Amino acid sequence: MTASSIRVGIGGWTYEPWRGTFYPEKWPQKRELEYASRHVTAIEVNGTFYSSFKPATFAGWRATAPEGFVFALKASRYCVTRKVLAEAGESIARFVGQGIVELGDMLGPILWQMPATRKFDADDIAAFLKLLPASEAGVPLRHAIQVRHESFATPEFVALCRAADVAIVHADSADYPALADVSGDFVYARLEDAREEEPAGYPAEALDRWRDVARLWAAGGSPDGLPYVAEPAPKQPRNTFIFMINGAKVRAPHAAMALMERLG
Repeated sequence: MTASSIRVGIGGWTYEPWRGTFYPEKWPQKRELEYASRHVTAIEVNGTFYSSFKPATFAGWRATAPEGFVFALKASRYCVTRKVLAEAGESIARFVGQGIVELGDMLGPILWQMPATRKFDADDIAAFLKLLPASEAGVPLRHAIQVRHESFATPEFVALCRAADVAIVHADSADYPALADVSGDFVYARLEDAREEEPAGYPAEALDRWRDVARLWAAGGSPDGLPYVAEPAPKQPRNTFIFMINGAKVRAPHAAMALMERLG
């Protein structure tokens, strides 16, 4: 993967309303990952938030997807929903040690999604970020954190993430406040505001805008018109991940493919 590459994906691959709208009629359910991984370039796996998996499962995903594909994994709820994040070390070790390294170079960022009720506590967040391992069994790990409470909109939070080289997720959502400050060596965006009445989830002008934003992120820029609370990060090319997720989920694959077409 080149330093300036852009990957566009969806959340998961098992979703009944996609059968006959994204997947062809009568497409075998056991081959849905095979199909999805050849029409988008990344998938964010939500199931890892709720359950652990055997190493053979991750190895099977890797064997099914084409070369160059990437899986982002949502970290276990036991790591992020506890009262004190600083006490999550054992849960974090259990999550990264379950066999995710079987994905090899298909292992994308790990998403640490905080509950919307969690407020910013500088000491607790700093301690949590220090618990995130840089590698597991020799495989490098990348981390992204999604926060959904307005108290995180402070330069102190951005500084903590930059010091830890953890990406702050930019979530374009109608329900939660957003941060667009770049803090890691990659960019992770979740576009959560699709509309079902739009065949591609978003109108053409919105997809054109996200194309331009994605290219700026990949080139190392901080696109205009997004919410920032700190000084811009140093300009350098960054891997960029954009997931069409939530919102009108039935439209997510078409939104992803429409954005990929615009990106060429």
